[in-house]
Amino acid sequence: MAAHAPLYEALIQLYQSKAVSFHVPGHKYGQMLRQLPGETYSNTQFFQSIMNIDVTELAGTDDLHAPSGVIAQAQQLAARCFGAEETFFLVGGSTSGNIAMLLAVCEPGDQIIVQRNAHKSVLNGLALAGAQALFIMPQTDPFSGLEAAVELTVVEEALKRYPDAKGVFLTNPSYYGLSVDLEPYAALLHRYDKLLLVDEAHGAHYGLHPDFPTSALQAGADAVVQSTHKTLSALTMGAMLHVQGERIDRTALRYALRMIQSSSPSYPIMASLDIARAQVDTMSPSMFKDGLEAAALFKQWVREESAVFDTIESWHESELNVRMDPLRVVLKDVTGTYTGFELLERLQEYGCWAEMADSKTIVLIFGLAALEEDVERLKEALSAIALCIPLEKRKQLGAAIRLTDQVCKISEPVVLSRRPLNKSLVEIINLSESVGRKAAEAVIPYPPGIPIVYTGEIISSRTAAWIENLSKQGAKFQAAADSTMRTIAVIRNS
Repeated sequence: MAAHAPLYEALIQLYQSKAVSFHVPGHKYGQMLRQLPGETYSNTQFFQSIMNIDVTELAGTDDLHAPSGVIAQAQQLAARCFGAEETFFLVGGSTSGNIAMLLAVCEPGDQIIVQRNAHKSVLNGLALAGAQALFIMPQTDPFSGLEAAVELTVVEEALKRYPDAKGVFLTNPSYYGLSVDLEPYAALLHRYDKLLLVDEAHGAHYGLHPDFPTSALQAGADAVVQSTHKTLSALTMGAMLHVQGERIDRTALRYALRMIQSSSPSYPIMASLDIARAQVDTMSPSMFKDGLEAAALFKQWVREESAVFDTIESWHESELNVRMDPLRVVLKDVTGTYTGFELLERLQEYGCWAEMADSKTIVLIFGLAALEEDVERLKEALSAIALCIPLEKRKQLGAAIRLTDQVCKISEPVVLSRRPLNKSLVEIINLSESVGRKAAEAVIPYPPGIPIVYTGEIISSRTAAWIENLSKQGAKFQAAADSTMRTIAVIRNS
């Protein structure tokens, strides 16, 4: 079966026609780079090849916000490929899709039930929509400390307690690659005539191979966002929003997407979405063979030959049927010598770059393109790191603190601020003095971009200890005024 990518093909046809540009973008198919001095220009020629298809809305290139030509065709092919009734291309990553879903579903004051360990884009969408968030807590594995989906019984309890809620917004899989089958959740929500919205950013490959969990669309979700760039082959910021059924207002969704996405969307990003879909159509499931084999080889090596490192591959003591993404490895130093942050830095010294770290683990994404030689390089790096661990310096790391340690299963309604608080209402205090105060800023370790504290939330002693611990271990924070987190902004006591 030959690959067919109508949008990408239209861009190549335009390039091959040697058309003369009297339109934006200003680089004019990269011609502006030729004004650079010779040596500098030679260093940019690779980048110029991308500019050859960086165009604008022309007669043959269609319009993302009113598609009727090749973009419409590309989106229709994507919907058919991933099992949606309708698919929207996103050039602002899953962030734009999460925000658009919430703006489309919620009027100011509406209530929506939200998994508390959601990405910051979900909280931003709630703030922009003026919706009341009803946070529900994910379940935590007592063995690993990792969090997965909310228990179905907690979701139903929240629906009964807040019958006017528009629906439930879940994150599945987690950043660590943990997921559950969402079919019982979709059945429950639809029995209550409520929406199931899913941030499936890290699961664009789900449902495309027998070894993968089923996708949220296959499970019956009403709207699903996938970061096609994370686990498939699209360019960074390339994502898709899939919808099915009659519960979500698609006119409202289109309106929201027009508001929050650029009126000058990137054609290279959209073309990469078209190509990624064509690759799935023509190669799946064989396209994942190398990545699956590479990840399996690495896990086998850790089990059989490493006395220092271990992988987290199972979920313990839970009624949830939690699955691990076979293309994602959560690795830890069992001796306690290195925190996850330190291990990530040591790997970088050997040219191996992990996706993220926390206080105890690192996350390695093998993806569809990892090769056996990549695994060998990773094994060599870890073996060299293991040789440097002095026995007399081994220490024990405390158990990881998670969101479930600090709040009840279902929160009271929360309205998130859409703008920074007035400076007169804010004071900066030492983190050690913040217990019991309301945060005046969000505290967001990145990655994974999940807020530990949102604006207006009361800071508990465990939360303060968690932030301090992460800061000492080298976590990087977004949104906080003091990146070291020695101080924190709180709301003044009246």
